[in-house]
Amino acid sequence: MRTQVAIIGAGPAGLTLGRLLEREGIEAVILEARSRDYVEHRIRAGVLEQGTVDLLTDAGVGDRMHREGLVHHGIELRFDGVGHRIPLSDLAGGRVIVVYGQTEVVKDLIAARIDTGAPLLFEVSDVSLHDVETDRPTVRFTHDGADQELQCDVIAGCDGFHGVSRRTMREDRLRIFEREYPFAWLGILAEAPPSSEELVYTRHERGFALASLRSPELARLYIQVHPDESLDEWPDERIWEEMRTRFATRDGDWQLNEGPVLDRLIAPMRSFVAEPMRHGRLFLAGDASHIVPPTGAKGLNLAIADVRVLAEALVDFYRGGDTAGLDAYSDTCLRRVWRAQHFSWWMTSMLHVAEGDAFGAQLMRSQLDYVVRSEAAATTLAENYVGLTNIPTGAYSGR
Repeated sequence: MRTQVAIIGAGPAGLTLGRLLEREGIEAVILEARSRDYVEHRIRAGVLEQGTVDLLTDAGVGDRMHREGLVHHGIELRFDGVGHRIPLSDLAGGRVIVVYGQTEVVKDLIAARIDTGAPLLFEVSDVSLHDVETDRPTVRFTHDGADQELQCDVIAGCDGFHGVSRRTMREDRLRIFEREYPFAWLGILAEAPPSSEELVYTRHERGFALASLRSPELARLYIQVHPDESLDEWPDERIWEEMRTRFATRDGDWQLNEGPVLDRLIAPMRSFVAEPMRHGRLFLAGDASHIVPPTGAKGLNLAIADVRVLAEALVDFYRGGDTAGLDAYSDTCLRRVWRAQHFSWWMTSMLHVAEGDAFGAQLMRSQLDYVVRSEAAATTLAENYVGLTNIPTGAYSGR
């Protein structure tokens, strides 16, 4: 097999890159280890930045998003039993967020690719990358019981934190930065109308809680738990009781809507960056290179930002042989990655409770109070939350 770009992974990053390249006439083959059904139903993020919405729209896969996605102009920060609205759009030049599940984004992208007949192979195994330091890298894999070799010009590693792409890069050329947090999120998807029209981020003495949503009929809710806890310790009634406690308002005027729990998980939280994001003709994107705690809603959006940069660089490369964009890819992406890392760490630290840290708790309480009382501080939160547009390009000087 021969193609121009081999894309490893059919998550949002890989599928979006494939779509952008297809619309520019650049050939790509997407390889995915899981089945189509698995990929289309794994529950992930659901908050899209303005820039992500615009890119999906321009790529011709935004029709259902605009019909079914929920546009939000603000969020609520709740602490000491009192809610404070942060008017995102007012503070960030009219930009918004759209609540539209990652599963739905993936379904739209897969449907568009299948509709055009562009190559997309599911249930691929034994993937290995070769000759990435040459201008003719190859990908070997097994599909439908047959061994295959895919020759290409470029490999895009969009296969997540546990994928093969980052492991192919030479360890002596990678720098790893990471931080693990002493808490996790217990998340549920409930068949219940959302309790609020906008997301509610809560800091309570018992821990963080978040009221989100997926549709007018489905609520997505999270509470802070210990990383070593198991779902067996959290029957439905205990989950709802803890949520009622953490979301409770001082005047008792807020009602938590409850319903059957359709899905649940416990997710540990970490910050992770592997740099550079390029090795020869292998380019990492999304979770293959960086992980953020979910508090800032940046994971999916960072992945889409990565492949936007990579797609533009590949267009320049194939149209005129210009390699400047490819050469600058890692530095360009890392500027946004580290900004998002800081914002996600800041939101996480401000809203979660660390056991035995009374001093830190008072600092975070003071920080929250400052954010809701200072327009400058609230603007910083708003601009980062909806997605920054003024991140400079060029060499990244962070190392």
